[in-house]
Amino acid sequence: MKIMRFYIYCLSIFSMTILVIGASGCKKPLSFSSGNLAFSADTLVFDTVFTTIGSTTKKLKIYNKDSKTLNIESIELEGGANSPFRINVDGLSGINFSNLEIEGKDSLFIFVEVTLDPNNQTNPLVIEDRIRFRTNGQDQYVQLAAWGQDAYFHYSIISQDSFDLNEGIWPNDKPHVIYGGAFVDEGKTLNIQAGTLIYLHKNAFLFNFKGTLNINGTKDNPVILQGDRLESYYDDVAGQYYGIYFQEALPSTIDYAIIKNGITGIHVESKDPGSSGYTVTVTNTRIENCASYGILLFQGARMKAENCVISHSGIHGLTVIGGADFNFNHCDILGYGDGQSVAAAAGISNWYLNPATQTTEVGDINEGKITNSVIYGNLDYELAIDTISLAGVTISLDFQRNLIRSEEIFTSGFSNNNIWNEEPWFYDPSKYDFHIWSPSGMNGAADPAFPTLPNLDIDQIPRGPNPDIGAYEN
Repeated sequence: MKIMRFYIYCLSIFSMTILVIGASGCKKPLSFSSGNLAFSADTLVFDTVFTTIGSTTKKLKIYNKDSKTLNIESIELEGGANSPFRINVDGLSGINFSNLEIEGKDSLFIFVEVTLDPNNQTNPLVIEDRIRFRTNGQDQYVQLAAWGQDAYFHYSIISQDSFDLNEGIWPNDKPHVIYGGAFVDEGKTLNIQAGTLIYLHKNAFLFNFKGTLNINGTKDNPVILQGDRLESYYDDVAGQYYGIYFQEALPSTIDYAIIKNGITGIHVESKDPGSSGYTVTVTNTRIENCASYGILLFQGARMKAENCVISHSGIHGLTVIGGADFNFNHCDILGYGDGQSVAAAAGISNWYLNPATQTTEVGDINEGKITNSVIYGNLDYELAIDTISLAGVTISLDFQRNLIRSEEIFTSGFSNNNIWNEEPWFYDPSKYDFHIWSPSGMNGAADPAFPTLPNLDIDQIPRGPNPDIGAYEN
């Protein structure tokens, strides 16, 4: 019995010794971190434009910021074997890796390569994939993007303080593709020539921050802004990118542009405090099929528009929030949108609820003029005005010689000689054709005292002594 007890005792000590030595020799942690990874970048962009088949390599660093060892359940290239990207993790190439460990306060490199031919015109403009990281049951992603065709690429990764700054003249011999954002910085001027094609990636925008942006299209060579998905399915899909954004901009111009399938076609946020002119003057331009707004003017913005057609917006064609100044002449401000939140073609207010302070902010409308224009659509009301009158607040509206569809017929002093609820007789709104037939009451009903300059319609047809309401002369 004593021998047996001694044997069991010795076996226990030996087993404990093995456990201690094994733990010390392999340095296995007693417990793993319950945290997640940190990354040197959330997006890797391969911006080299190749003239032949090319390949480049970028590195991504992943961090374990915890003091405990972190177990990575899996790292996966989502596109798999069909992806043009390739990854190398800790010296091993592949598309899927599992059960990797990073010790506390340590890091690991991942190398990413891409091979493609950007002269292949069947490629998308931007080729994307993702690397998925799963730790403690949670998924994290790093986006991969490479240019798929020969073009001028503008990319900004705002989360990494990387901004594509622009000035001078954009050449028009190749398309321009915007990934993230293309910026006109304070005091700079960017001129975009006639015939320039601009493709914007998901949520991308052309951003004018306190600079000057001039888009100089012509009737035969307009500047076109649209999403970067070129498959026919996306021809009429709204919301593919954000739009053109002006913030405290110097006086800027847009002439003969086609802005389609964005979220907000033109967004104007306040004006340059040192300028008394319009923030942006828009002429001969079509803004169509935007997911939210055709034109958004926010507190303090100033816009002049002539011969413009804004149609098929998901919410408003023209929206004024918190007060802004606007002067629209010979424009088509139209509904016909099919989104779930479709509202009046024009929605005008001088207030908004500040989400940061939960207070109502009220602003001025020093100039709120719409003349010789049509405000129409499928709804019974296509003009909504919601203003708050306070001491010291200016609300100056002036609507003259327009055709307006609205259940409420405004008879106050700002509404003069307007036509209410008559059929405009457009050629075919479903096909974005807003020329007018001869029975239209808009024929000869505009006021010649408010001509466009030069006195031509959007098709450059001369307006006679009795011009028609809207952007098109019959």
